[in-house]
Amino acid sequence: MIGDLSGCKNFFIVTGRTDMRKSIDGLMGIIQNTFNMDPFENAAFFFCGRKADRIKVLHFDRDGMTLLYHRLDRGRYQWPGDASEVRPLTRQQLRWLLEGLEIDQKNVIPDAQKRLF
Repeated sequence: MIGDLSGCKNFFIVTGRTDMRKSIDGLMGIIQNTFNMDPFENAAFFFCGRKADRIKVLHFDRDGMTLLYHRLDRGRYQWPGDASEVRPLTRQQLRWLLEGLEIDQKNVIPDAQKRLF
């Protein structure tokens, strides 16, 4: 189904600000030429513009490239404003991002497995 990211193996966020006028080809160019990554892998790439109230998601599914666009009515995404780089996201970080939280939570309860060893 178009827009279904549940089968994605990896999620990546492109930090900094992206020109949101770019279409599929422009965003693919950023992934390929700037970051030397393959946009056709089983991954979703998240981009955000200057206003931080809209995101674009680039994802290749079985039969073609999909571009998802989401604009908030109110509020802004807590987008990392670092220099442009690609960072992997866990599913938890993705959930935080889409809920309006920072992806680098400072007060997260440590994983029980990590505390045992």
